Amino acid sequence: MSKIKLNRKKRSTDQLFFHGMLFLPVLFLFIYHFLPIPAGILMSFENFQPGKGFFGSKFVGFDNFKKLFLLPDTLPALRNTLIIAIEKIACNIVIPVGFALLLNEVRVKLLKRTVQTVTYLPYFLSWVILSGILIKFLSPGSAATSPGLFNTILLKLGIIKEAVYFLGTNSTFRQTMVVSDVWKNFGYNTIVYLAALTGIDPTLYEASAVDGAGRWKQTVHITIPGIAPFIILMTVLAIGNVLSAGFDQIFNMYNPAVYETGDIIDTLVYRLGLVNKQFSLSAAVGLLKSIVSCILVLTSYKLADKFAGYRVW
Repeated sequence: MSKIKLNRKKRSTDQLFFHGMLFLPVLFLFIYHFLPIPAGILMSFENFQPGKGFFGSKFVGFDNFKKLFLLPDTLPALRNTLIIAIEKIACNIVIPVGFALLLNEVRVKLLKRTVQTVTYLPYFLSWVILSGILIKFLSPGSAATSPGLFNTILLKLGIIKEAVYFLGTNSTFRQTMVVSDVWKNFGYNTIVYLAALTGIDPTLYEASAVDGAGRWKQTVHITIPGIAPFIILMTVLAIGNVLSAGFDQIFNMYNPAVYETGDIIDTLVYRLGLVNKQFSLSAAVGLLKSIVSCILVLTSYKLADKFAGYRVW
């Protein structure tokens, strides 16, 4: 009996130690994420002046929200955010699923693991590093410098007649953002679907093979229906990020020449708040985005519970 009590006491001590390790991260989260929320909400309803502080600035009600919708950059930024985010969500579902299905058919384990590792590596690199690489690769060159690697390959193959400025042309910027985001993340997303594929009962394949079904019919009638709940779940959960088109990526790769198609809500907030010092207006944009995102997240969780049986609470 005493031995059981000692084991319980030891487990309690171990758990206390591990909970203690979480103190600093939780404190960091509270100070930098939760504590500024009331101040940010208050700022969005004020004509905030840094010298007067939060409680000394003039309260203006919904004036900042009215100004927000009168700004010429607001609607284009909202449009760009929705287009880029929706395209990213769609491509980050379809391409990883297709790649997982193809990779699942590879029978050489060494080749399968090698391909999976290589495609997974970009996920670990930040957009600060990747943007520098992509800017060099996608460079159109100049009189003093030669075109980047991608333009050079396209020119050699005869696909294009002159170098394209992918990051400086409105017609190509959005697609470049979507493709580069998929390239960075599809290796990581593939792991989810590969894990889902392992949960399919192998006897289903054996029975279908006896009935004369080939690999294609097995994929259509067994594999895809088997991972359909995971596809629905990942799609529904992604809906909550529809107003987050990827600030880190776009901020590091866009420029004033592509504001028309590349400016999103987060970059607009950055320019209004930190560049133009319109703190209250940027806070209003951030608050409005947070409210809409919260509604979308709650809706997506309800849909995930309804269609995929996924519950958070």
